[in-house]
Amino acid sequence: MVIIMKPDASQESIAQICSVVELKGLGTHIVKGAETTIIGLIGDKTKIVDYPFEVMEGVEKVTHISESYKLVNKAFHPEPTVIKFDNGIEIGGKKIVVMAGPCAVENQEMITAAANYVKSAGASFLRGGAYKPRTSPYSFQGLEVDGLKLMYNAKKEAGMLMVTEVINERSLEAAYDYLDIIQIGARNMQNFALLREVGRLHKPVLLKRGLSSTIDEWLNAAEYIMAEGNEEVMLCERGIRTYETATRNTLDLSAVPVLKSKTHLPIIVDPSHGTGKNIYVPSMAKAAVAAGADGLIIEVHPTPKKAVSDGDQSLNFDEFGQLMEKLKIVANAVDREI
Repeated sequence: MVIIMKPDASQESIAQICSVVELKGLGTHIVKGAETTIIGLIGDKTKIVDYPFEVMEGVEKVTHISESYKLVNKAFHPEPTVIKFDNGIEIGGKKIVVMAGPCAVENQEMITAAANYVKSAGASFLRGGAYKPRTSPYSFQGLEVDGLKLMYNAKKEAGMLMVTEVINERSLEAAYDYLDIIQIGARNMQNFALLREVGRLHKPVLLKRGLSSTIDEWLNAAEYIMAEGNEEVMLCERGIRTYETATRNTLDLSAVPVLKSKTHLPIIVDPSHGTGKNIYVPSMAKAAVAAGADGLIIEVHPTPKKAVSDGDQSLNFDEFGQLMEKLKIVANAVDREI
């Protein structure tokens, strides 16, 4: 349930409604917009289903929400969420952010070269994996803490921010002081203990869509994070598992406008994992911008054929530089910036 207040509603009337709701055993989530205030009710709404909020002072109307997710719901927060960083970068505003770098951190020379290049081409965030959950237990699993240190050195030299995946509470504790965005990978989208843990922290979270998850399941996973108090959540479409084998996954770009209609959270698209083949990445990256994505996360490696993981879906430096120039044209066409 959402209570929409009149533009001239007083703080006293807002406080009175919150008091009634809390006495009934529910919680409130207040969003103050430019012209009005919205009070979202969290909890068992059957306790107040017949309460006459409509006649209370300052109330304009009451809207009932059927979806199980509340805090991520656009009805609770009509204005888009913009996540702001100390260096002035914003995610969710007019500027489309680009996160780029190798699938996995391999050594200092490689990650530093990647960081310096993607920064020069226009990327704002260095992406890379120190912890690599893989399908096969015999595949490269990442350098872990050593990888975090190498990546941190590279981001500092290039003057960037850093996003990397954590896979459990132990890796979260190890990575926290190094990273700027906590990435929850597709395999952990419904690891509810981990979602609650990152929800208690004060650092932005990039939540990737699960391998076979519906949009509602994905939004409910984001709700777990926000319910713990962390409101800085981004959703990342990275392709879903279908019957198609021509690409690694099926990149669901229709998820972008669907999410825009359902949630206020920023939306990132990963065309690298979405296709699994670098020849398709530029087309899908441009399409994602045209569809309304707020950011892209792209795998870039100095020499993709020598990469220890996901070389087939990584762009080399020249390919990434050319893509960034083309993305500027697409972004301009939809009144955005790169």
